[in-house]
Amino acid sequence: MSGKVKIVGLGGSLDGSSSSLAALKVALEASAISGAEVQLLDIHALALPMFEPRLSKEKNVCDFCEAVYEADGMLWCSPLYHGTISGAFKNALDWLELLGKRQPAYLTDKVIGLISTAGGTQGLQAINTMEYIVRALRGWTVPLVVPVPRAWQNFDKEGHPLDETIERQLQALGDEVVRAAGIFAAQRMTTVAAQAAEAALNPSEG
Repeated sequence: MSGKVKIVGLGGSLDGSSSSLAALKVALEASAISGAEVQLLDIHALALPMFEPRLSKEKNVCDFCEAVYEADGMLWCSPLYHGTISGAFKNALDWLELLGKRQPAYLTDKVIGLISTAGGTQGLQAINTMEYIVRALRGWTVPLVVPVPRAWQNFDKEGHPLDETIERQLQALGDEVVRAAGIFAAQRMTTVAAQAAEAALNPSEG
């Protein structure tokens, strides 16, 4: 592998003061410190339309999908809404269907780090949902995950972390995604046979 790995952070919410975006920024900054080229994709700023194939040529949709396709790894962060990821975050992931016919398809051989933010003490439901989606999109999650409980207490109004333990966890995740993405980028991990088997088992639903 030559050059830097590229890590794309996807997250935030439609709220102007998003703790999930704040958490994502901490992890993404750690990825940059670890030597990666980074790009932040803020759910609010992306302003993606609801997934509808006839809108697939919209510039913001195309730019979003291209950024994801070019990434070696990603950091995902969604708020926990009613026991799962937010609708806006899921809609962004739905647009990755446009990568289904690319080579390699979807998130093949991309490493994903998972973060969730919750108003209460539970955050793993969103993490679990994202992990299922990563698997469906043929990506690989790192073992370390960071569910942030009571997120409204753990970041100030400017988005700075107030809990050193959570800050260190987010930084460790950002570093771990860079490390793992570098290993994956250096050699193709998913074989052609495995790709064909996955396509047969999980064809696009259209």
